[in-house]
Amino acid sequence: MNDSTAGRKIAVIAAVTFAIMVPALQALTGWGQTAAEFSNDGDQTLRAAGYAFSIWGVIYAGLALYAVFQALPGRAEPHLMASVGWPSAVAGLGCGLWIIASAADLDWATVVIILASTGAVTWGLIAARVRDLGLIGLSRYLVVWPLGLLAGWLTVASAVNILTVLTAQGAIDPAHPLAPALAGIGITTLIAAIVAERIKAPTYGLAVAWGLAAVGVAEWGPKPLVGAAGYAGAALVLMLTVWLAFRRKPFSPYGITDR
Repeated sequence: MNDSTAGRKIAVIAAVTFAIMVPALQALTGWGQTAAEFSNDGDQTLRAAGYAFSIWGVIYAGLALYAVFQALPGRAEPHLMASVGWPSAVAGLGCGLWIIASAADLDWATVVIILASTGAVTWGLIAARVRDLGLIGLSRYLVVWPLGLLAGWLTVASAVNILTVLTAQGAIDPAHPLAPALAGIGITTLIAAIVAERIKAPTYGLAVAWGLAAVGVAEWGPKPLVGAAGYAGAALVLMLTVWLAFRRKPFSPYGITDR
């Protein structure tokens, strides 16, 4: 194992540890405003039902398993880790930094951080060419799936975060939220469809559908059209995810499978 590989493995472990420990420490110390309090400052345009955030428990568990697995000698597929390793470290670091920025009420910092985190982990999965690797074992379940779940949730969270900040900053009039809310849902659904087809990780689409459905639940009462759009976006992404999962797998030019 060369120094670059060792450094990448250590960076992933450190970033995942940071991502998990920061919210835990905030909960224990009560420092700053919570993520819910941050969102309440500008959630008049678009919001997700509170239960949806329970997905973080699954995400953290998946990231912990991923961090351990990628550090084991000879386990994770080398080409896959060369593509997703550093981007996943950036995303993990960003998850922790977002908690700090939101606790300190640094609105625009949260936008920059969440977009950087989403872009990093998504780009890493796309660059890995997961569809061509033909992964069928642990590298799929302990690398691609946890990172796909994180990328999917961050895709939805980015849209909600941006609209929350724009509303809190007065760029969006809370009295006229319909157009920006529908635009946010539409753009999120379009991006999710494109990314889901590229990375072929079912957890990505499931996370996006989970988030959009939670938007539907939260908005159905106060803004029925926005709620319906959330449900429709969730249904479209879910159907695409199921279709991609059962579509015949392409021939792998690499002939690579897990050890």
